[in-house]
Amino acid sequence: MTSLSTDLNSETETQAASSAAAAPQAAKPGWAASLWAELKGLFWLLLAVLGFHSFIAKPFYIPSISMMPTLLVGDRLFVSKYAYGWSHVSPTIPNPIAIFKGFVLREEVDSYAFMLPESKGRIWGKMPERGDIVILTPKGKAQDYIKRVIGLPGDTFEMRDGQVWLNGKPVRQEAQPALDLAVDPNNPCSEMDFPGALAPDRDGKMHCYLQIVRETLPNGVSYDVIDARRSEVDNIAPVKIPADHVYLLGDNRDNSSDSRVPAERDGLDGPVSWDRLGGRAEIITFSVDGTTGWNPMTWFSSLRGDRAGNSLRPKRIPGPAAKPTP
Repeated sequence: MTSLSTDLNSETETQAASSAAAAPQAAKPGWAASLWAELKGLFWLLLAVLGFHSFIAKPFYIPSISMMPTLLVGDRLFVSKYAYGWSHVSPTIPNPIAIFKGFVLREEVDSYAFMLPESKGRIWGKMPERGDIVILTPKGKAQDYIKRVIGLPGDTFEMRDGQVWLNGKPVRQEAQPALDLAVDPNNPCSEMDFPGALAPDRDGKMHCYLQIVRETLPNGVSYDVIDARRSEVDNIAPVKIPADHVYLLGDNRDNSSDSRVPAERDGLDGPVSWDRLGGRAEIITFSVDGTTGWNPMTWFSSLRGDRAGNSLRPKRIPGPAAKPTP
């Protein structure tokens, strides 16, 4: 009995082994199929990143002094793309030729992205508030600007001797203590930009002492501006802001190509259509002073630690808006 059972088990195992041997082995994918799978994965990853940059948020680098003292050269920002809805300037579509010229040939390029054909209006559009810091793409240009919203549709904007007037009333300005900014490669504090601001301390270290004015808009939003010298844009005749347009200024009033400056001087040439707004600046993620080099140690020593995390949303004074100055 035992022998019969053993023979049956042996026969069953032999049949199973024969069946397994007869079964076809799964073919391993070739190198072309593996490469195609990798490329598909990279494509979907790239599409997700571009979709996020186009419709949710994107990083932004401050390359100029036009928004000092609020923003310094070397600040990196988080910009929300959905704050005002979307328009033809919202999508981010990489331009391979521009990327090659910029990163390989080291040529200067206006933008690393393609521009979509211009169109009017916005999808789920929302008008910004006074005091918002916005990203925009000027008409006829590819690079982004960053400015502050001062006037809204229907407002009458005017400037007299460096003071903003809205709808026939002066916007409140209050002198503040001088701002002491460190001098570094990203903030050289040149005499042309800030006359008389560069001065040494007792130890001989150079500082940039800026005269600051606090401006308060009719909705109570308050922020600091620099008015370092007299200039031709300190006086602007009354301008009625059309529907779906905003009037934009830089906080560094004497060094900003904004709505006061004509297009031939790289300005915004008056009120800006809201379909040119690409997003709202939300927060400073980190900032560098321009000393970053090949040595990894400089990646940390160049950080401006006191700027990371600073919110860029408008700050409102408590209670009703301040009364305009007489």
